[in-house]
Amino acid sequence: MFPRITHVRYIQDYWLELTFADGKQARLDFRDRVVDRGGVFAPLEDRDFFRRVRVDPEIGTLVWPNEVDFCPDVLYSEATGIPIPVLEPA
Repeated sequence: MFPRITHVRYIQDYWLELTFADGKQARLDFRDRVVDRGGVFAPLEDRDFFRRVRVDPEIGTLVWPNEVDFCPDVLYSEATGIPIPVLEPA
């Protein structure tokens, strides 16, 4: 398991700056994650709604008022370039 997100800052459009528990920071563009996806992601297309993002302190990931969240391991992997380990079956 990778470090969790401790802080998020809205930059502009669909860009967020994330800070992880190990101190690493990254700016990520969420456009492809939310635009034209529909369903639960549709409200996030509205930038005023998108900027209401916060960090859930219990699970250490990004959440929005409609309870959409993203896997913090995937975000850390994208932010750092460190691949997510694949467990081999026993």
